[in-house]
Amino acid sequence: MKLLLLPLLCLLAVLTGCSTVNSRIEEKSALFNSLDSQTQERIKRSSVKVGDTQDMVYIAFGRPDGIKETTTTKGHSLTWIYNSYRTEYEGTHLAGYRRHGFFDHRSRSWRVYYEPVHVDMYSERREEYMRVVFQDGKVVSIEQQSPS
Repeated sequence: MKLLLLPLLCLLAVLTGCSTVNSRIEEKSALFNSLDSQTQERIKRSSVKVGDTQDMVYIAFGRPDGIKETTTTKGHSLTWIYNSYRTEYEGTHLAGYRRHGFFDHRSRSWRVYYEPVHVDMYSERREEYMRVVFQDGKVVSIEQQSPS
């Protein structure tokens, strides 16, 4: 029973820590229910378009990874930046040496030898994949990286 409880608790922690489209729909249910059915389906598919509000973009994509404010002669704009994250394998590196001792029966003495220890190295990569620009609370521009 105890062995089953730990994985279930870990799974629960992971699931509750992530914000999904459905959880954001529940959070902003009044706004979502006021939208027409086509717009609701589009937002459920995480698709936004020019003219959508900040709340609609939030429901579709969640909280932005970064926010940039811009002020020009044309007015004030807000840019939400979304990033993708991935782990990249960098190879193995020498981390040090492990000491081993053994008894040599021929010489009747203890011997020590050192064995190299290698570890796998990974690096975290962050890549911007989308910018959504708002003016007066509405989307005026969407910049997305095209799939490669």
